[in-house]
Parts: sequence; C-alpha cells; structure tokens
Amino acid sequence: MLPLYKPEDYKRVLETALLVASEPLPLSELKKLFDQEFDDDTWRTLLDDLRRDWSNRGAELVQLASGWRFQTRPEYQSYIDRLKNDKPPKYSRAVMETLAIIAYRQPVTRGDIEDIRGVAVSPNILKTLEGRGWIDAVGHRDAPGRPALYATTRKFLDDLGLRSLTELPPLTEIERVIDLGQSALAEAPPQQAPGIAASTAGDAGSGEPSAQQPAEPGEPADGQLLLAEGEADPAAAQGPAQG
Repeated sequence: MLPLYKPEDYKRVLETALLVASEPLPLSELKKLFDQEFDDDTWRTLLDDLRRDWSNRGAELVQLASGWRFQTRPEYQSYIDRLKNDKPPKYSRAVMETLAIIAYRQPVTRGDIEDIRGVAVSPNILKTLEGRGWIDAVGHRDAPGRPALYATTRKFLDDLGLRSLTELPPLTEIERVIDLGQSALAEAPPQQAPGIAASTAGDAGSGEPSAQQPAEPGEPADGQLLLAEGEADPAAAQGPAQG
C-alpha cells in the first residue's frame, strides 16, 4: 500500500476508486478508502478539486442522487455511441408520459395516472418502469382496494444525471422532459428483471387499452398530460416521495 502524504495522493486514490466503480459511490463508501477521518469541508475540497482537474476532459465528475461518479460529457456522447453494437431501447410515449406523471406528481396510483392521461394504463407499462428500477411501490392509499402508490427511485435520478427531484425542469416544460428523458434513460444501463422486457415498441405494442373516453389519435390534448401549476395533487395526502 502506497503511503499518502499530501492532498494530491488522496485525490489520486479517490480518482481511481471512482473510475473503476460500476455505480455511483456515496460519501459513506468513499470514506472507507482512508484510515484518516476527514471533516465534511475536507471531503468537499478533495472532490471539488478533483472535479476541477477533469474540467477540460471528455469525462466529468458529477454528484448524483446516490453518490459520485465519472460520466461522459454530453457533447461527446454521440461519438461514444458509435462504438456501441446494440441500439439503446426505445420507449413508447405511453411509457415516458407515465414516468413523467409519476416523477412530478408522486406518489400516485395507477388510477391517478389514468385520470391524468385519459386512457387506461397497462400493467406492462408499470412493470417495464419497475424492471428498469426507475419506479417502485412505496405504499398503499387508504382507499377501497388499497391501490399501490408509485414513486421514482434514486436510480431514476442517477440515470437522468440529477441529484434530487428539485432539479427536474419546470412542469410547464414536460414535453421537453419527455424528449430528454427518452434520450437520457435510453442510454442508461438496464437493470434486468426476470420476464420484463427492456423496451416497448410504441403505444400499440405497450398493451395499453383505451379507457371509456380514449384520447384522440396522435398527441394527447393539453388537459390530459399538462397539469396546471398549483393544481391539487390527487395523492397529496401521502406527501411527495424523495428521490
């Protein structure tokens, strides 16, 4: 084991650990690297210095919901994509709309999602999102049938490159969120789950049946997806889930 004498030595160990890690590393894990105990200011200085060291490189050090990791800078991702043999999964608009509703209005039930979208939500859509680790059932509403309440996970935030739900774009930009989410989440490595497909081939293949008043063909009307600022949350009684 090499002796560590100065900040550069500690940064080099941090850099090595973060480069070889397959998942974001929280501070509690990084603290296991050293015998010495540093205060929060020292850790912040080491990580900020390391982030600056990589400021002019093709990869960057970022802090996400579940920890720190190195990732490709967005402007270079298109070049890296040329090395990939497999095409990233393409998610239907129904899947992305469902994910967006859960992200902004969580915790929500399947019924809440159906009320907002104006169409019935196929169980396959929720299974797809659960299988990728982007949503999870966080409880049950105290109502007939005790329907499950769904919320997003830390993995969802990590895959979008966010530290918390407060970093999501404004709700009025939800169309941009869907487009960006489709791109960002498609690049995320899949979390395999038995019997659950990693992608869906459009709304017709998502198994999404029409409700009593189905949406018109094409894009949903504004009132079906866009929620007015300050509109009452149907699941507000449970409070928002933290990413």
